[in-house]
Amino acid sequence: MKYISTRGESPALGFTETLLAGLAPDGGLYCPQSWPTVSPETIAGYSGRPYAEVAADILGRFAGDEIPAGILLDLCQAAYASFTHPAVTPLVQLGPDRFLLELFHGPTLAFKDVAMQILGRLYTHVLAARGRSITIVCATSGDTGGAAVEAFAGLDHVRIVVLFPEGRISEVQRRFMTTTAQDNVRTVAVAGDFDDCQAILKSLFQDGDFADAVNLSAVNSINFARIVAQCVYYFTAAATLGAPARIIDFAVPTGNFGDAFAGYGARLMGLPIGRMIVATNANDIMARALTSGDYRRGPAAATQSPAMDIQVASNFERLVFECAGRDAALTAGTFRAFAADGRVSLPADVLAAIRTVFLGEAVSEAETARTMDETLRQTGVLIDPHTAVAVAGARRARPAPQATPLVVVSTAHPAKFPDAVLAATGASPPAPLAVRLRAGFAEAIDRLPADAEAVKTYVRDFALS
Repeated sequence: MKYISTRGESPALGFTETLLAGLAPDGGLYCPQSWPTVSPETIAGYSGRPYAEVAADILGRFAGDEIPAGILLDLCQAAYASFTHPAVTPLVQLGPDRFLLELFHGPTLAFKDVAMQILGRLYTHVLAARGRSITIVCATSGDTGGAAVEAFAGLDHVRIVVLFPEGRISEVQRRFMTTTAQDNVRTVAVAGDFDDCQAILKSLFQDGDFADAVNLSAVNSINFARIVAQCVYYFTAAATLGAPARIIDFAVPTGNFGDAFAGYGARLMGLPIGRMIVATNANDIMARALTSGDYRRGPAAATQSPAMDIQVASNFERLVFECAGRDAALTAGTFRAFAADGRVSLPADVLAAIRTVFLGEAVSEAETARTMDETLRQTGVLIDPHTAVAVAGARRARPAPQATPLVVVSTAHPAKFPDAVLAATGASPPAPLAVRLRAGFAEAIDRLPADAEAVKTYVRDFALS
């Protein structure tokens, strides 16, 4: 299995090199040369099977012979042993046709753990075998950073720097990043928003001399291994509900579009996903793009669902690449124009291909709060603001029960956003032990301007010290 850049100007890589590289040198994102397929019989067999076994099977289709099957299974079993629910990503029924896919039972209480826990183990295996060390730089809108720190703190061969927008994430999210005492971790508050952090990260990769000097890598969802790991829970959820004999719809809250693209990837592999409802908060760039083809950046508004306060959805480039018939020249031109001008209009045929699967819904702050309250009162289930955005988008797109099951992707535990949940519902989410412990730990935070050169100097000094 080889991996190619969405912009077509970088050499194809194998799985482990793609894992270590993160972003392609031409600024594009890696995708497989061809998507592996999963047979209907295999999909049906995923129902009731241990999550780690399904993960190893799906990851193995992308890793090929670069990681032996037995080792990959051991890595997956170790990764998901850290989750507090035996199903890892359980389903909870909300209504006659509606289910909640809980992705927050990992060590940092967010869906990023599902991919990050296996990613950390993949890195450790590959780097130890090669005798290499790397520097990971991670940009986060809240949850990726904590999950990355949890996965990589204390590991040999890895140093990690996490960039987060100062003042724009919850205290619980921040403490999952800043309270580790491990020497291989640095957390940096950037004086800007998440888009500033993400732009800085991409610029680091585009400086080839710098990237080579520090052995740079990334674990944001620009890293294709993250996408592969997230495909798994779409398969397990759908199989539990009767796939492949039944089509399943999904509703996904989105910021950087990685979670939604993972569902699309599962569909390309043969999973019978019907429609994907992509729900945004007030930062509605993806809802607008999926509805009208107008992909236009604006200022990032601060909301009660901060992990979605994003105006540049990196993984959208992968979707455009696939829906443009893998036209790398068109993809490169589109996203370079977007980087320069802050807006592009998608070609009509590309938009039509996208809309065969995706629906975009933008959800207001008031509707988000109302949905948290109504969900608690109607079902007894307490949800966080990000999940509420997806529940609200699903209600709008599918207001009446249907025969096709609808799975709402629940991306974070409500205890990560206690103030917003309490304000909306009058109920305080119980704090899990991981949250209570971190509340008493000292924080370590460095601060930098939203300036790529300042970040380069900081990372270089850390990596080469």
